[in-house]
Amino acid sequence: MSKYVDPDRAQFDAFKGLDRDTPLHMLNLVRLRDVAAYPADHARASDGLTGAEAYKNYGVESGPVLADVGGSIAWRGRFETTLIGPGDEAWDIMFIAHYPNAHAFLQMISDPRYKLAVVHRQAAVATSRLIRTGPLPLTGEFA
Repeated sequence: MSKYVDPDRAQFDAFKGLDRDTPLHMLNLVRLRDVAAYPADHARASDGLTGAEAYKNYGVESGPVLADVGGSIAWRGRFETTLIGPGDEAWDIMFIAHYPNAHAFLQMISDPRYKLAVVHRQAAVATSRLIRTGPLPLTGEFA
């Protein structure tokens, strides 16, 4: 399984190039480290936290910032099995975050509180997928 924790410049530029005024959902798929890997100069570097504990700290600290920008968790689920796709992609955490628009997402990640919280995410995550989606009308059809 490839290691993806933060977006690269091209991905972030593509995100910023999309419409910023429409609602969006971010599909989050997260595989955790067994032991969190904090930077050596971080206060938690020697705590020996698990990835799950570090990610919980991320949620506790970033949750208020998400709420402040009008975001929320729209769906959470438990990974069971992959029916179609790479068999080595198993996920510890799966959720969809709703944002009123991309401005709200950008405001969140620019918030000083979020910048402190994201260190926990970076320490916790072995690999992840963060996929921006735009809502479509529900029609009862797949396409």
